[in-house]
Amino acid sequence: MNTTPDMLYWHEIDSAVGRLLLAGDGDSLIHVGFQSGPRPLRPQSGWVADPKPFRAAVRQLEEYFAGKRRRFDLRLAPRGTEFQRRVWRALTEIPYGQTLSYGELARSIEKPRASRAVGLANGANPLPIIVPCHRVIGADGSLTGFGGGLPIKRKLLALEGAGAQEAGPQRNFAWDAAPRPSAR
Repeated sequence: MNTTPDMLYWHEIDSAVGRLLLAGDGDSLIHVGFQSGPRPLRPQSGWVADPKPFRAAVRQLEEYFAGKRRRFDLRLAPRGTEFQRRVWRALTEIPYGQTLSYGELARSIEKPRASRAVGLANGANPLPIIVPCHRVIGADGSLTGFGGGLPIKRKLLALEGAGAQEAGPQRNFAWDAAPRPSAR
């Protein structure tokens, strides 16, 4: 599908954690927004409401919430800095049903002193659930901030809870090569 940098397609769906807004360029998923969370994503001027570009994402999210999918296989184009994209890629390496601390995530990208910067990048993740930022917890095992709110983070971690380790990391994503400017 053909879009300009500021034009995206969008579609809302109901899920086990509330309403989600999906946004993308017609080929890749760019945003997932928790509409009942503290910072709902609102379609911008020029965005086009159309469910067709999101068929695969909707199907895979439904399978995930039904407990039938542990890895996503979607084309993604998150918009962010090179560092943020590096952190987001590392998030996809956290296996279903497992958690890492911010410090462990920083070490995994070979930036052991960057746990705060990793935390900021994690918090800026535009593709929660798909890029599983909910799997990052405090060093003491406590649940820490989450864009959709801690109740949603608890639900996602509970969904992934038992016997989840055999799924392994999510390596099936097709990432766009170059970062794009943020959507306004």
